[in-house]
Amino acid sequence: MAAEQDQTFDLVVVGGGPAGYVGAIRAAQLGMKVACVERDRLGGVCLNWGCIPTKALLAGAEFYSKLNHDADKWGITAENVSHNWEKVIGRSRGVADQLNKGVGFLFKKNKITHFEGHAYIPAPGKVQVFAPDDTEHAGEATATLKAKNILIATGAVPRALPGASFDGDKVIAAKEAMTLKDQPEKLLIVGSGAIGMEFAYFYNAFGTECTVVEMVDRVMPIEDADVSKTVEKAFKKQGINIKTGTITKSIEVTDSGVKAVVADVKDDSKSETIEADKVLVAIGVRGRYDGLLADKLGVELFKDHIKVDYRKEGATYETSVKGIFAVGDVIGPPWLAHVASEEAVLCVERMAGHSVPDMDYESIPGCTYCHPQVASIGLTEAACKDQGLDYNVGTFPFQASGKAQALGETGGFVKMITGKKHGEVLGCHMVGENVTELIAEMGLARRLEATAEEIISTVHAHPTLSEAVHEAALGTDGRMLHF
Repeated sequence: MAAEQDQTFDLVVVGGGPAGYVGAIRAAQLGMKVACVERDRLGGVCLNWGCIPTKALLAGAEFYSKLNHDADKWGITAENVSHNWEKVIGRSRGVADQLNKGVGFLFKKNKITHFEGHAYIPAPGKVQVFAPDDTEHAGEATATLKAKNILIATGAVPRALPGASFDGDKVIAAKEAMTLKDQPEKLLIVGSGAIGMEFAYFYNAFGTECTVVEMVDRVMPIEDADVSKTVEKAFKKQGINIKTGTITKSIEVTDSGVKAVVADVKDDSKSETIEADKVLVAIGVRGRYDGLLADKLGVELFKDHIKVDYRKEGATYETSVKGIFAVGDVIGPPWLAHVASEEAVLCVERMAGHSVPDMDYESIPGCTYCHPQVASIGLTEAACKDQGLDYNVGTFPFQASGKAQALGETGGFVKMITGKKHGEVLGCHMVGENVTELIAEMGLARRLEATAEEIISTVHAHPTLSEAVHEAALGTDGRMLHF
């Protein structure tokens, strides 16, 4: 094996996901000599095993579902519609592969040195690289990198249920769920957040019997209550079994699959056993930093994440150790790729001495790409009540939207919450066709501190789904025109 390399950089980024590769590119644009250490595929979980390939799967599921259930109403004859599971999964992998190559191209374009392997930080300003596990020289030291600054962007890993460790076969996480060689006949999903609901929609659309178990009394518990109610109704109509207010007490792996004992949260005597081919556990994540940090470094941790100085004015994202920074999922919620990327850009820009605005963590859009889609930003109605705020609500149903009628997608609504005194946008919550695109307008509105009146006075093209945002704004002042 070649001798271990010893190289010096301005910045070494550990992790090549949405935080790592974006931070590396921005640092290079700012004139830094940059290296990025990634042990798997460039693009990280999001590009390779999460955000992007799941959207490819969901697009296929929606297309298949429309052909099976909606073709006739469009005057289209679609008989004997079937699917090839291997190709369904294969298309998703192809999309991820193409984008993975794109990140490699961007690294070359920006003169970023890519080291493939495991990273270990023994001391400030020093990163050791070890050969990946799937290579002939696995575990051998391949390089020692020296840098003024180190940026940790290693992401997160799924949390397991107590007593039910992931085995990659019958007790699985999202990564396995999107690459299963064979389609399961029955799938149990524990957790009704974005991951659980997206996979429930995907598998159900292709004919798998899906059961979603959620400990809280409604699905998607971080969303506005009206959103939860609408999505649960839609999922039940699609044939998905929903069990809210239900706790998973145990999971037993059997020769044929799994047996799970679930019970009513309020009455433990009300229990039942659910059998399935596999169980997808989607109950949250924790920071990924195992084996990365030397104990003597003394990097401070907080609730299974690396602690940094963020969510405050002038945050630099520096850890408790000078010269070592961290961004993205590894530092905690919200665990979102777009947040990770923005944190990375903000971190390296301040590292370079630039004066840039703080991130507004109260105005982060959240999206779930099941059908119907869900998108939200800002405060829910319940949060407004908890904070004692005086507010107005405008809710416009897509049933009253001409464009939604033309698309045959009339389910859902846009709900806007504004301050009663000044009309500022406190929050916006959407369910329906393409709402994950519509939410961008509300992100800009929040960032610019726009009022309902300013949204009302903004001309929205007709016919578009975005008119629902305009109507909801009108509704906060009792002036809705089309409902």
